[in-house]
Amino acid sequence: YPGKSKSNKSMPSLDSVKVAVRVRPFSQREKDAGSRCVISMNSGSTSIYDPKNPSHVKTFTFDLAYWSHSGFEKDKDGTLVSAGSNSRYSGQSEVFRDLGQGVLDSAWQGYNATLLAYGQTGSGKSYSMIGYGANRGIIPVVCEELFEVIQNQEKNKQHQVTFSMLEIYNEQVIDLLSKAKKPGGLKVREDQQQGFYVDGLKLVPCDSYAQIERLMEQGTKIRTTASTSMNATSSRSHMVITIQFKQIFLEEDLTKQSIINLVDLAGSERQKSSGSEGDRLREGTRVNLSLTTLGNVISALADVAMGKKVIHIPYRDSVLTKLLQSALGGNSRTIMIAAVSPADICYEETLSTLRYAERYLHIVFMSCKICNNCISLCMLSLSLSLLPEELRCLLAENELRIQTIQVTWEYQLEEARKEWEQQYAAITQERRMMATFPYLVNINEDPQLSGVLKYFIQDGSCDVGQSSSNAITLRGLGILDKHAAFTNIGGKVAITPWDKCKVIVNGVPIAVKTKLQHLDRIILGSNNAYLFIGLPAEHTNEDLTRYDYDFVHSELAAAEGFSVDKLGTAKSKDGKPDPSVLAVFHDYIKLMPLVAEANQMSEELKKDLRLELKVKNLASSDSRGYDLQKEVIVKVTHNVTNQVWVWSKAKFTNRKFLMEELYQRFLDGEDVHIDQDNDPFWDPVEVIHLGSAHIWLQSLAYCMKLEEQTDLLNSDGKEEAIILINIVPCSSNGRTFGEEDMIIDPLELLGKRIDFQIHILQCLGVKWLKEVSERGIQIGYRVYDLPRSLYTKPVWKNMNPKMEETVQFSALSASHEFLTYLQKNALIVDLWGLQGSDTDNQISELYQKLLKLEEETELLRDINRALREENVLLKDTLKKCEIRNHEKTGQMCNYRTSCDAEFAKALKAFYQNMNMVRGQFLKLKHYRPPEDNLKLLRLYTERQSHMLKDFGEQLDSSICKLKNDVALIVKKKRESLANKP
Repeated sequence: YPGKSKSNKSMPSLDSVKVAVRVRPFSQREKDAGSRCVISMNSGSTSIYDPKNPSHVKTFTFDLAYWSHSGFEKDKDGTLVSAGSNSRYSGQSEVFRDLGQGVLDSAWQGYNATLLAYGQTGSGKSYSMIGYGANRGIIPVVCEELFEVIQNQEKNKQHQVTFSMLEIYNEQVIDLLSKAKKPGGLKVREDQQQGFYVDGLKLVPCDSYAQIERLMEQGTKIRTTASTSMNATSSRSHMVITIQFKQIFLEEDLTKQSIINLVDLAGSERQKSSGSEGDRLREGTRVNLSLTTLGNVISALADVAMGKKVIHIPYRDSVLTKLLQSALGGNSRTIMIAAVSPADICYEETLSTLRYAERYLHIVFMSCKICNNCISLCMLSLSLSLLPEELRCLLAENELRIQTIQVTWEYQLEEARKEWEQQYAAITQERRMMATFPYLVNINEDPQLSGVLKYFIQDGSCDVGQSSSNAITLRGLGILDKHAAFTNIGGKVAITPWDKCKVIVNGVPIAVKTKLQHLDRIILGSNNAYLFIGLPAEHTNEDLTRYDYDFVHSELAAAEGFSVDKLGTAKSKDGKPDPSVLAVFHDYIKLMPLVAEANQMSEELKKDLRLELKVKNLASSDSRGYDLQKEVIVKVTHNVTNQVWVWSKAKFTNRKFLMEELYQRFLDGEDVHIDQDNDPFWDPVEVIHLGSAHIWLQSLAYCMKLEEQTDLLNSDGKEEAIILINIVPCSSNGRTFGEEDMIIDPLELLGKRIDFQIHILQCLGVKWLKEVSERGIQIGYRVYDLPRSLYTKPVWKNMNPKMEETVQFSALSASHEFLTYLQKNALIVDLWGLQGSDTDNQISELYQKLLKLEEETELLRDINRALREENVLLKDTLKKCEIRNHEKTGQMCNYRTSCDAEFAKALKAFYQNMNMVRGQFLKLKHYRPPEDNLKLLRLYTERQSHMLKDFGEQLDSSICKLKNDVALIVKKKRESLANKP
């Protein structure tokens, strides 16, 4: 490299991958949520602790670690610099010195170079790669320094720089320098010599950094427009900038060429497979495929480096890994920068990123693979000097071809200059209009794409919508052909929605003409956010970056009444809100726009689903009264059938990917008919948890009767129904205790048998049934340490259903633990909502048979207990007889021993039989009915009946045999006692 390297740190071996990690400052959302930093860097190591368990610390070691979280200030130019000599802050210049400089070194030496940025959405990947404002990232600085050195080179050298910029989304390649969009994207093809390449990708010759700067602006604008049209944010796509750099040494007849790949990868959370946990459908594979495959390739290469046998490295499984095969396979000097968030609410994603980067660190390339791309015509000419005349002619033809290529290069460069001049004129015109008219500027989830699109509101009236006939043409979910109208009269701007079109101003939906103020936030359609910039006279020095994507959706949530205060401000020891509460708030804000998009897709695809965000366990507590952990869920309701589902955050995210795939096919004009089993908008009906009631059991510890009429509250703390329930202490035979049986000290019950009955009488005013009368309900509860919950029989089509179910529980020997449970715990009674068809009612009948079996099993346990007690009495009797008759003959002793042996034998046979019965019961319990198939259901019912019959016969036979055996032993014993002298 002709210039002097500024790096003060030693470079690793050329044959190994270089991995760096960088931690960013808190985002505004993280600051608002009071987040804590869980990352620390010390002596080259990076550590992260679990906010739920601070003693649990993971430590990683990478080639470079950049602390960019704190210790910085802005200089007069707006550049972030170290705040003092004691600050360990690493800014953009340090990152370029260590990473970008290495890319330039490789390019000048004729080696290929690749720089990958990896991390979760919003972790700072794009900031390190592109930068923001005065804080330019690696890509623009690499390009600028490349041309700076080229301009100072000797005149006997020529340099050719070609620039391309593409995006990979949903396995489609989009050319970001071409305004024409090809359906299905560009194709990736393979050539024996150059490997994989993108067919038809626009390669733009450049002779100055200013040209590259304009090309990047153009590419970013096309990327923003494409993401809006395809309902895809940049967090779901990869951006690849490729610079082909050729050095031609005219005197030496030597050519050096290198390819620089600068890759800003999609958000790393797309790589996780947990999105499909608990879901019958697979993940949105086309959305996740590239990162998943990249992880598989890296794992395979790491295994190779560690000496493991690897049969196949799956480069061909995705577009991204095809294009990066040379970089990943060894013919490139490769650097990865892993960007991480320091916030406790991002702990899981940050830990995942660090583990991924550590895996990448294990890759070591074979030195023979990294090639220096040099071609020497001089050496070729010398080797051919003694060859036949034909080969000399061939050499002359090659030299002529090279001259032709040079002429072609000059022509292409001139054409690129003309296009650049046109773009420059358009940019100049845009700047003039910004100084004259008010306008809208886009707000994107990716800060790099915010402020890219500008829509000017000129004097008079202008319509906005999807139709190209509008003065302002906008694309995106939920934007109709004629969506709204802007008026600009006398410098006063107002917006008027068209009929039923969704327009939100500063978080509040509007339906009539509304006057706009400078810096108002506007959402059009499901999730297209804009900042309104008024006339130049209204402009101030206020920092517009605060009005970002998070600000807009936090404002929208606040307008809907959702805030950290609503979640509950449980304070930790340091006086800050509980991290789990902050995490829920973070998830809620993050999912709001996604739910809005899903609703719009449901409407356009005529799926009749309505999705809404809820917080699970918002006002719920456990049996001790402690708050349950809150989490965000998505409630899904079918507008026609009124069926309801509840999706977890992971399941909704997974379904959202699949919905996008289906919706994209709809936009492309393809057939979107899909069978029910693969439809992301469909699920089988399920049981819904409606609410809970706490019945405190303290009175049982004093043998007092408890009669309750209490509210069943949903997770929001609102009443869903009223339940009438009695809990009554009783004797072993079911006799209810009265006031005379009450005790003063619960310790009086220690070691004694305690019996009580739970009697569920009725539910009143069940809202679930009031909304849809065809539905049903069921009550469930769990007592102490029982391994499973108990349920009442299902009740259908009755808003005030009578249950009249009684279950008796027994503790044979009350322990301290059980008495503490009675005094400090509540019985949690859950209300479950049932929904479905006649088939579901048949299944409910089968369920009742299982319940009956369980009751019979409980009766069997009581019989067992009685037999054990009788056995103890018999043993005591035998022992007393032995003491009274210790002088009786040896024959009598042998006979008594024989009776005991026969009794033990009978008990052993009984327990063996009972094990067989238990096996039959478990088989019945786990024998599940088929879904949605009446024919199979009838077969299932018949089979169930046979099994029930076999079970009853086996149970009766076992008990009858035991009774007969015991009766025979008792008879023999009585006879022996009667014959006693």
